[in-house]
Amino acid sequence: MSDLGSPVSVAVSIALGIGLAAAVGFRVFLPLLVAAIAAYSGHLHLDDNFAWLGTLTAIATLGVAAVVEVAAYYIPAVDNLLDTVTTPLALVAGTVVSAAVITDMPPLIKWSTAIIAGGGVAAVTQGVTTLVRAKSTAFTAGLGNPVVSTVEMLAAGIIALIALVAPLLALVLVVAICWVTVRTVRKFLRSDRAAKQGLRQRAD
Repeated sequence: MSDLGSPVSVAVSIALGIGLAAAVGFRVFLPLLVAAIAAYSGHLHLDDNFAWLGTLTAIATLGVAAVVEVAAYYIPAVDNLLDTVTTPLALVAGTVVSAAVITDMPPLIKWSTAIIAGGGVAAVTQGVTTLVRAKSTAFTAGLGNPVVSTVEMLAAGIIALIALVAPLLALVLVVAICWVTVRTVRKFLRSDRAAKQGLRQRAD
């Protein structure tokens, strides 16, 4: 018997996984906490191998981790250091949370999808937050970083909730975020090239 479920259920579970993974890119533990609470309350179906995520132990652990992570991003200099640490962590967490909610698929396809889509999306959103914070630090001497941190926290929570309530809508939102990310990166790269070119002209 095939492990593959109906096309609709598979598409919804993949969209859910991608949505949660995108949220993980903004804050690693907050979306995982949202998923754990939803699973414990019966609002989220997890793969049998990830049943531990829907336990009180997981909720308590992720709750403490989420509070520490959110608070640490408001500490000057620590926020930039955390970006270095959480970038690979976000990729792993995005893969795990995607695998946890993608059901009715053969293991090979499931994990391939979780790694490529979940981990990839988490890496993209984490990458853009790192870039924005670096620019904020450079242009505002870190004074604008708390605003960036607040936006990231809200994005993590809101996207995670949307993914649980309307996975396909979350997928559309993730596509929009990726599109904005590409445009933002290109803009930053162009501004950097223009700044370097200006410095060379002044030196000449």
